[in-house]
Amino acid sequence: MNDDQLLRYSRHILVDELGIEAQQLFLDAHAIVVGAGGLGSPAAMYLAAAGVGTLTLVDADTVDLTNLQRQILHVTASVGRKKVESGRDAIAQLNPEVVVHAIAERVDDAWLNEAVPSATVVLDCTDNFATRHAINRACVAHRVPLVSGAALRFDGQISTFDFRNDASPCYACVFPEDQPFEEVACSTMGVFAPTVGIIGAMQAAEALRVIANVGTTLSGRLMMLDSLRMEWNTMKIARQPDCSVCGEAHAH
Repeated sequence: MNDDQLLRYSRHILVDELGIEAQQLFLDAHAIVVGAGGLGSPAAMYLAAAGVGTLTLVDADTVDLTNLQRQILHVTASVGRKKVESGRDAIAQLNPEVVVHAIAERVDDAWLNEAVPSATVVLDCTDNFATRHAINRACVAHRVPLVSGAALRFDGQISTFDFRNDASPCYACVFPEDQPFEEVACSTMGVFAPTVGIIGAMQAAEALRVIANVGTTLSGRLMMLDSLRMEWNTMKIARQPDCSVCGEAHAH
């Protein structure tokens, strides 16, 4: 680390559990953030501020005026631009040392299987089950930790699936691929702006602790937020032997 970096990250370095060692791990890390909207905005901003050296930002959408109520990566002048390009510019203003790969496409199995192996951690900041399951499958296959968040109306949820540990459940253990789910979008149901901020910031915190191997992550736990009453509930989750993705029939 040079003098500017020592100064920029000094408040991390001063934390006993982090120090120079963890900060160097952040600088050397590569995080893939899928989704540059409500969750991906705070997640990407905190990862960039913390000094994660390489961020791959993936989102096929363009910035719409209705996004600006909660998607803090974007500004009014960004309306009509690709979200990943707007996000890349915002991150460059915050921390120009971060290398940002802006991928303006919707991820699929082929893209994920090529990209995920190079990542230290993947953050699922998407809003549909098909993409969530595709991300989960790739992370299971390549044993890359996954931090998954979701938010709608006043409700949020977050968990970490750390596939470096054989005992870790995967997203499909909790939400099976063959289970019918009603896709509900915030475009029809709405979302309380700070809820996505809380969950997205927590996703960044989880990712940083995964990178630095400090503290205890949410692996094996699903946290659910009711931000109307500001109440948290935590549910323990376990690997399911019959899971169609990580179960014993699909063991590594």
